[in-house]
Amino acid sequence: MTATALDALLVSLQLTDSAFPSGLYTLSHGLEGYLQAKRVDQRSMPELLVDLLRHAVGPADATALALANRAALDGDWAAVAEVDQRLFAGKLNRELRLAAVRTGRQLLDTAQLALGGEALERYAELVTAKRSPGCQAVAAGVAYAAGGVAAEQAVASDLFAFSVSFVSAALRLRLTDHRRAQSTLRGIAPVIKEVTGDALRRELADLGGCVPIADAMSARHERAEARMFAS
Repeated sequence: MTATALDALLVSLQLTDSAFPSGLYTLSHGLEGYLQAKRVDQRSMPELLVDLLRHAVGPADATALALANRAALDGDWAAVAEVDQRLFAGKLNRELRLAAVRTGRQLLDTAQLALGGEALERYAELVTAKRSPGCQAVAAGVAYAAGGVAAEQAVASDLFAFSVSFVSAALRLRLTDHRRAQSTLRGIAPVIKEVTGDALRRELADLGGCVPIADAMSARHERAEARMFAS
């Protein structure tokens, strides 16, 4: 799993590129639910992104990614499965659970083809045997490990990918335009740095965010009559 810094950067760029077919483009990460409930507008969209990074994605998915990445690098597959199970259990509604495992399994399938390696094979065996749910964050953690990407770069890369996906959904929902979207992405760089540091310091017992309003928005979205996004 050794790689040069440039190799690791190239793996990060490939896994987070919008052309990588993980299915993230089908998700609004709760944004559509907020819009349907009239709880977000053009002004507050960047603030919502920051809140989700700090209180949902950071303590849950980003922390799981860091833990899974380290466990995969150590070859501790029981730990990888435990992280996956705990992350899945912390997703409180059906829509979030389905989105996590659908994008995770798509990421795993493509990463096996594109990167290959024993780490991805071992994780795929766990998912196939239903010993591990296959959540996106854990699949990403293993894929980054397979590409020789260490935890800090892996977490920051995936947080940026989440942010790009969120802002892209905002574009489609007419909550921003292309110029302001780029300002939003640059403006959250300090938050991504902060959330990455926090995720790297957490242990398994600390895994899990607390975003009751976001969970309620997701539950409302699941029953909406018309939806552009899967979540």
